Amino acid sequence: MYILGISAFYHDSAACLLKDGQILAAAQEERFSRVKHDYSFPFYAIQYCMREAGISPTDITAVVFYEKPFVKFERLLETYLAFAPKGFKSFLSAMPLWIKEKLFQKDKLIKELSQTLGSSVNWEGRLLFSEHHLSHAASAFYPSPFEEAAILTIDGVGEWTTTSWAIGSGRTLNVEKEIHFPHSIGLLYSAFTYYTGFKVNSGEYKVMGLAPYGAPKYANLIKDNLLNVADDGSFQIDMTYFDYATGLTMTNEKFNRLFGAPPRAPESPLTQRDMDLAASIQEVTEDVVLRIAKNIARETGQKNLCLAGGVALNCVANGRLVREKVFEKIWIQPAAGDAGGALGAALCAWYLHFGMERVTSPKDMMFGSYLGPSFSDEEIMEQLEKSGATYHKLDDERFIDTVAQALANDQAVGWMQGRMEFGPRALGARSIIANPQSPDMQKKLNLKVKYRESFRPFAPSVLQEHVSDWFECIEDSPYMLLVAGIAEDKRLKCSADVDALFGIDKLNVPRSKVPAITHVDYSARVQTVDGVTNSRYRDLITKFYEKTNIPMLVNTSFNVRGEPIVCSPGDAIKCFMGTELDILAIGSFVLYKDEQKNISGPKYEHEYELD
Repeated sequence: MYILGISAFYHDSAACLLKDGQILAAAQEERFSRVKHDYSFPFYAIQYCMREAGISPTDITAVVFYEKPFVKFERLLETYLAFAPKGFKSFLSAMPLWIKEKLFQKDKLIKELSQTLGSSVNWEGRLLFSEHHLSHAASAFYPSPFEEAAILTIDGVGEWTTTSWAIGSGRTLNVEKEIHFPHSIGLLYSAFTYYTGFKVNSGEYKVMGLAPYGAPKYANLIKDNLLNVADDGSFQIDMTYFDYATGLTMTNEKFNRLFGAPPRAPESPLTQRDMDLAASIQEVTEDVVLRIAKNIARETGQKNLCLAGGVALNCVANGRLVREKVFEKIWIQPAAGDAGGALGAALCAWYLHFGMERVTSPKDMMFGSYLGPSFSDEEIMEQLEKSGATYHKLDDERFIDTVAQALANDQAVGWMQGRMEFGPRALGARSIIANPQSPDMQKKLNLKVKYRESFRPFAPSVLQEHVSDWFECIEDSPYMLLVAGIAEDKRLKCSADVDALFGIDKLNVPRSKVPAITHVDYSARVQTVDGVTNSRYRDLITKFYEKTNIPMLVNTSFNVRGEPIVCSPGDAIKCFMGTELDILAIGSFVLYKDEQKNISGPKYEHEYELD
């Protein structure tokens, strides 16, 4: 039985295909359309899934949409009525679109499916709808290695729900408690994302990365005025400070007065105040998540926890859950945001609608999240020839040794190997990699390769068996969703003068033996590599370790700011030529930048909207 899951029409549209409950393929639409956070119907992602499975549309038993559009319309309408007459202008602008497209979304889905897969199938008879948070919960529990677990999902908002917890056991999944819109930790975090000058639904991870440069000076102000949190972690938000329920912005003048200034203008210089605001909302978010998790553990007695929803991508909060041992084991869906809703919707159909039995795996059922397309050497060479590139084809041993030596020589490498990752993290299939020992590498990658803000940190990919030698309180983090401290014996002591520096200036001071992946608070967002799902990446890190005695690499996504992660060989060549990357390692081929005389790179600053 083949089940197609779809998420679309808000942000991060995606498609996923199951065969008898096993994940065959999953990908975000943005990787094919090259539109960051593409929310359109996942036409290309669906076509990829069908090609990967080698099936025809008639083979699909069910198509499952990740949420219920009519319930979302109900929430929008009831919210405007509850807040009337406030937001009437926003209401007038939103309603025509909702009535035209959203309210009749079932008809729109059937039309899009017919255009994508053909009209020979009665798609109306095969179309099912899940609920937004149920899709998140299913994406977290069913692929996890746990036979039984508590499930916590936190995001901005689904239909009505913003936070929920559930219990999964075998094939059953029961939602126990929910918190409803407009009370949302995800939207509160997004409000501060907006207020500190970043883009909502895109820049939240920048706030998380900026937080260690500041101090949580505004945390009590937030708790005393914006948020009322109960002992069990349930919370209410004072909506008089916010416009996100009915307005066209996240915050309002009352919010500005509370914090003493209007929102920071995008791209304007960052101040210490911005860093302190980031630190404050990060601390408040962690405290709420921790309080909810502790209450779930008390009420259920569960030893395992699964996480999904956009807030589950806050790897600092996740790391704190691990350190404080609220649960014995935690598993986080790597595509925790709305893209993962496509997977969860399909799994809901398999287990809850069709009632199929569940079999767990000691690791998990995500196959390392390498669920996107791959390209053969023949396909890669065709694209290299077409572009006019100069390249070298190497056997496996020489290829790994050549790239490892280039990394040891402090060269930055674009690395494209095997199946593309599903979810927002590059995990060694579509990655930019570099030497973590280099004190200048973070600045080089941010400013000359990624063309993004200098403060943003980079992650290490570390060999699984060496992770405890280099990092604290972490054993397994294959999806780069946990932050851990650098081991004490690997840290470099900083003087009082360094601690007194302005936030961003601290960036230039090495803080460990691997400064390129060490954040200013001695932390790192860790990816562990065991070789089971990505042996080629493990071979490279192992060879680098042999040459340098450092069992890790810098790993960041293979793209520039505002661009989706590369998918195809053409994407990789374009990004390689448009940046100051030194080498492209793609399939069995190595390209050196200084040898490329026949191709030129794009002007990225004019091509993609800033994220």
